Amino acid sequence: MKKYELALVLNAKVEDEVREATLEKAKGYVTRYGGVISDVEEWGKKRLAYEIQKMHEGYYYFVHFEAEPECPVELESHMHIMDNVLRYLIVNQTDEAAVEQPKADNAAAEESAEEKTPLE
Repeated sequence: MKKYELALVLNAKVEDEVREATLEKAKGYVTRYGGVISDVEEWGKKRLAYEIQKMHEGYYYFVHFEAEPECPVELESHMHIMDNVLRYLIVNQTDEAAVEQPKADNAAAEESAEEKTPLE
């Protein structure tokens, strides 16, 4: 299972109950498709970088979860038609150190191979 982050920007003009219901619905989709939610960060009401649907503010949420690669695909198919979701983004949260580690091992192996090769 891979780690993902779902960033949600929800409509700031709706009531708190509606906004919480929208967040719960998004979390329900994650669990429906086999994801395990580890953390939900609420950043609160923030000014948008640009106007979206004549709105200047939105509520920001970040949902961290682990799932198989099929889950984000299914999640996106539901996110873009959900009411009160202004924007969303699903990001694969791979460990960059683990990704760069094999590259470093390959470079070290190449250096040691060069040292073992006799110069003519």
